[in-house]
Amino acid sequence: MADSSPGAPLGAGDGGAPLAGPTISTHVLDTEHGSPAVGVHVTLYKLGEDDRPIRLTQALTDGDGRVVDLLGRPMSPGVYRLEFNLAGRGPLRADAAESRGPGFFQRISVDLRVEDTARAYHVPLLLAPFSLTTYRGS
Repeated sequence: MADSSPGAPLGAGDGGAPLAGPTISTHVLDTEHGSPAVGVHVTLYKLGEDDRPIRLTQALTDGDGRVVDLLGRPMSPGVYRLEFNLAGRGPLRADAAESRGPGFFQRISVDLRVEDTARAYHVPLLLAPFSLTTYRGS
């Protein structure tokens, strides 16, 4: 049975334990408040030969803003899409007292090409109210 706790892939894996071998992971940070973005819905797709996305797994960021293993299966070469759903989240911090309403960014998609299946791919996302940054982490 899949673990639906934050940080664990929904519909893949065994209790959220990281799988051995290379994976795709993320870390979402709220740079406005200097804290992790807790509970962000993240979906991983693999793009087919026709560029249509095939959903592989989805998860919520944990208390540290992380999803440690989005792949949940052996990695294969190709183009993957990380999609971050921010719609209706209001404040990015779990402990934020104020509610600022819907944010400017509603959904963010990042496509990445995987050629070396022997390495892990970490893709952090830094969020602010009107800007974002992502990069290939280590």
